[in-house]
Amino acid sequence: MQKRLSADEYISGVLSGNRIILSRTITLIESQLPRDNETAQNVLEGILPYTGNSIRIGITGVPGVGKSTFIESFGKYLTSQGKKIAVLAIDPTSQRTKGSIMGDKTRMEELAHDSNAYIRPSPSGNTLGGVTNKTRETMLLCEAAGFDTIIVETVGVGQSETVVKGMVDFFLLLMLSGAGDELQGIKRGIMEMADAIAITKADGDNLQKSKNARMEYVHALHLFPPNQNQWYPPVLTCSALEKSGLGEIWKVILDYEKQMKNSGFWKSNRQEQSLSWMYAYIKQFLENHFFENESVKNNIEYISQQVLTEKILPIQAAKKLLELNK
Repeated sequence: MQKRLSADEYISGVLSGNRIILSRTITLIESQLPRDNETAQNVLEGILPYTGNSIRIGITGVPGVGKSTFIESFGKYLTSQGKKIAVLAIDPTSQRTKGSIMGDKTRMEELAHDSNAYIRPSPSGNTLGGVTNKTRETMLLCEAAGFDTIIVETVGVGQSETVVKGMVDFFLLLMLSGAGDELQGIKRGIMEMADAIAITKADGDNLQKSKNARMEYVHALHLFPPNQNQWYPPVLTCSALEKSGLGEIWKVILDYEKQMKNSGFWKSNRQEQSLSWMYAYIKQFLENHFFENESVKNNIEYISQQVLTEKILPIQAAKKLLELNK
């Protein structure tokens, strides 16, 4: 059994860039044990002055778009440019074993062996949308450890997009070409959240289809109102297989960073995200506190049964349980 570290040992290990200590610290942050909570909070407070100096990039896309393949090629491109990147890959969780299903380190084997890259697969658990509820804390730890580019990969198109958009600086939507009507089934809200769209697998016989798809998305985006930050999302094509288009995507991200910092949006956006994080934590704390209440635990099954047998309205049941929590 590993020796338990003090908060100061965790902090010094993270700040020195020790990968083993960083991984142990993330495990501490993710721990559900009450005894770990105080240490975790002390660690986060200790590393806070050393955070915030990275570009935080969210990457999502439809199933089959090749997110992990893209991130591996894109990550290798960034490390070749002297960047230190951390990939926080949110794995869907097995409801039977509660462990990660997809295993990102096996899907990004080449990047996993890059000395300037760090991959942390995290099981999403029961969190809405497949985003682990400790992703924000993990980002801060990686920043404190010296990583200047943080990539958050979501499970797929769904609720996770809204959550990830609320914790990153730049949101990249990956799309496929040649899958029938290019805009069929694509939620308008997801496209409106994107800061750029990249058509993947633009190689071989698929190259022309990718170019056609790009034009369809360009026309579709023109119908949307401008973003509040006055940024017009570009549409690009790329191939992770041929390593093409990756430099263009990175240039777009850097252009976005420059424009948003000059306008003041970069700072105000991060401030809003911090407030949202505070409110999200309050909601999570209150929910946990409610379900841990002994009176609630002793009565919730009985009251739930009354709802199922239609002896009581759901809203009345909720009020009864909330009264028990006082």
